[in-house]
Amino acid sequence: MPYNLRSKVVTGGVQRSPNRAMLRAVGFGDEDFNKPIVGVANGYSNITPCNMGINDLAQRAMAELKVAGAMPQVFGTITISDGISMGTEGMKYSLVSREVIADSIETVCNGQSLDGVLAIGGCDKNMPGAMLAIARMNIPAVFVYGGTIKPGHYNGKDLTVVSAFEAVGQFSAGKIEQTELVEIEKRACPGAGSCGGMFTANTMSSAFEAMGMSLIYSSTMAAEDAEKAESTAKSATVLVNAIQQQILPRQIITRKSLENAIAVIMAVGGSTNAVLHLLAIANAAEVPLTIDDFETIRGRVPVLCDLKPSGRYVATDLHKAGGIPQVMKMLLAHGLLHGDCLTVTGQTVEEVLKDIPTEPRADQDVIRPWERPMYAQGHLAILKGNLATEGSVAKITGVKNPVITGPARVFESEEACLDAILAGKIQRGDVLVIRYEGPKGGPGMREMLAPTSAIIGAGLGDAVGLITDGRFSGGTYGMVVGHVAPEAFVGGLIGLVEEGDSITIDAPARSLQLNVPDAEIERRRAAWQPPKPRYTKGILAKYAKLVSSSSVGAVTDLNLG
Repeated sequence: MPYNLRSKVVTGGVQRSPNRAMLRAVGFGDEDFNKPIVGVANGYSNITPCNMGINDLAQRAMAELKVAGAMPQVFGTITISDGISMGTEGMKYSLVSREVIADSIETVCNGQSLDGVLAIGGCDKNMPGAMLAIARMNIPAVFVYGGTIKPGHYNGKDLTVVSAFEAVGQFSAGKIEQTELVEIEKRACPGAGSCGGMFTANTMSSAFEAMGMSLIYSSTMAAEDAEKAESTAKSATVLVNAIQQQILPRQIITRKSLENAIAVIMAVGGSTNAVLHLLAIANAAEVPLTIDDFETIRGRVPVLCDLKPSGRYVATDLHKAGGIPQVMKMLLAHGLLHGDCLTVTGQTVEEVLKDIPTEPRADQDVIRPWERPMYAQGHLAILKGNLATEGSVAKITGVKNPVITGPARVFESEEACLDAILAGKIQRGDVLVIRYEGPKGGPGMREMLAPTSAIIGAGLGDAVGLITDGRFSGGTYGMVVGHVAPEAFVGGLIGLVEEGDSITIDAPARSLQLNVPDAEIERRRAAWQPPKPRYTKGILAKYAKLVSSSSVGAVTDLNLG
């Protein structure tokens, strides 16, 4: 009996011979028509270091798939480099690209009736984009992370791409000379791989390993190390077994496995973007998950890892210290991980982790012992209040001033805010408001890494607050609140804030409040008019029409039924 149960087009007899002829032209022989046909979704691009090593991994995967008895068919998908588009109009396309990537993988796999897919991604959006497609299609699949970048070095310090953004703020504040700024820029990204701290790419790779959709240890391997290619080859073998056994993604992506992913993200100090992406993946897999579930898990999971952006170490240091398996085993040992979840290997999480010690090695301090965590509770908090009735997301651990009440400094775009920071117009105690940058209003929900890095560089990280209906880079830290929902464009209260209004950000109380009388708010609401869309043609216009609130993952297929 042929394995390729979906691709009956190549197994059906005389009437299928034209289809078989097409496949003969790309290398199929008589014996190959009874093998599973596996797509290799190749996220290769030389536009960004995150993805420039992926093609080599795709070639290795295809070779191993053939050895394992499958017929691999490679196809490409797109990449937007957040680091390159950051702070520009082009950043509006970043989150949009997540949906384009998901749609492209779904289109090829279902259009060609493929029996499985090995997806390779290496940056912020082709990772969740691939997982969205995998969850939608529900054909056997495995995700391969392209790998993390190794740190740059300057003056005895490890550098990441965020170092360059912060150096701009330091230079503008007169804290460093231009020669130092240039040296940091030259050294921040020394080779291939995704941004090196626990930023969005490494956060999502960690989440996928925790969910069981990627192999053990794979999420923190360096892109340029030989073990990354070996892990890719093993992933190919595991996928062929999953096809033979019909181990499907929706058996793996469950409520429990998503809770495992959230717990790991809290323990490693991961990116705020994980909230957005995991909500979207849950929607694709038809698993009930809400933004409030992140707050529930945050309350019981400690931060165990000392990682950038706010900590000292990078992902390669975490890998050497035991990686995500060590973090998972600690959580499992303390009842904070579901050990019975299935993984793509066919084993349960508990079985995969059976040989991992329950405590980290004593010769490292990247992963803290259980009794001495970085913080007793998770760092990603869901703040609500009249400014965010649907919720907002903030990193609250390590903030020196967890409560701030100050006058609003209102900006209608990221660029206007950045100009004010670099011009020295922001004072200690101010609360910056950047609005009309949400999923619909931007459109595309740009990341605010440039202004937040400028704030840090200017030495104001603990002295000012910032709220936005946009989002943040995984490299952002400080008293900043993103994903404010409802967004300004749909009439959210953030759109009614006026210059000088009092705003309170209260991290311990998980509150975000505009301190203006209700009667005045209603007066402003009655006078408010929705703005005209910024785009009326093309993909940004289509996205703005379809996209849902950030509080449910900013997905584009929520209410199409």
